[in-house]
Amino acid sequence: MSCHVAIVTDSTAYLPPRTVERHGITAVPLTVVLGDRALEEGTEISTRSLAQALQKRRPVTTSRPSPEVFAETYRRVAGAGATGIVSLHLSAELSGTYDAAVLAAREAPVPVRVVDTGMVAMALGFCALAAAEAAEAGGTVDEAVAAAEKRAAGTSAYFYVDTLDYLRRGGRIGTAQALLGSALAVKPLLQLDGGRIELLEKVRTASRAIARLEELTAERAGGAEVDIAVHHLAAPDRAAALADRLRARLPGLLDLHVSEVGAVIGAHTGPGLLGAVVSLR
Repeated sequence: MSCHVAIVTDSTAYLPPRTVERHGITAVPLTVVLGDRALEEGTEISTRSLAQALQKRRPVTTSRPSPEVFAETYRRVAGAGATGIVSLHLSAELSGTYDAAVLAAREAPVPVRVVDTGMVAMALGFCALAAAEAAEAGGTVDEAVAAAEKRAAGTSAYFYVDTLDYLRRGGRIGTAQALLGSALAVKPLLQLDGGRIELLEKVRTASRAIARLEELTAERAGGAEVDIAVHHLAAPDRAAALADRLRARLPGLLDLHVSEVGAVIGAHTGPGLLGAVVSLR
């Protein structure tokens, strides 16, 4: 980049590959552990393979990148000409990725600002994109961080899952909340709140839950200029239908991304996930 401020994020941002390439963003992969095999997200395990493993109830866990991986990334980015780095990552409440990046930043050859965005998926991706655009406009490290933090403050994420069991197994939601959902046979709606995944509402059927997901997204967007991301896991028809409805009803819609989440998030949500990220410009 002409300003020499480089943007690093992690693989859970789920930015479109062309966007990553166009803005020169570096994404450090998290790892999915499938049985006794450790596989890098995005290159060594597909979401289809993950979904099949989950459906067969095979043991699946996830792992942060090591500090050494971040250190090598920072050295490589600095070697390519960066004089400063902004490293933006998924919520520290959900992963140790931020902590690993902080450790590596201490030994980096150029100044590195590590930011816990409190976000995940394209909620994180929109923050990384805002930072990249600020850097491309000649912004400093501080200005790129400010752009990311402003974007995070205006971003909300809502999720529908078929069951809370996967989130419970991974420790990403309280056991009491998960058991309550199972006992009542309800379909849960979740949100990111303070960097954590919290149960927002309980709805009786999947169709009503998805309709409510649409309503929450539309209410949050209002008439403002917004970017939207629709995520899914093994539910492409649901995602396409939701995207079409949002496209028709949001007057301020600027960009709309539809994508399947990667294996790391998928491991904790399970097949059937449908999510919507609303990001104010």
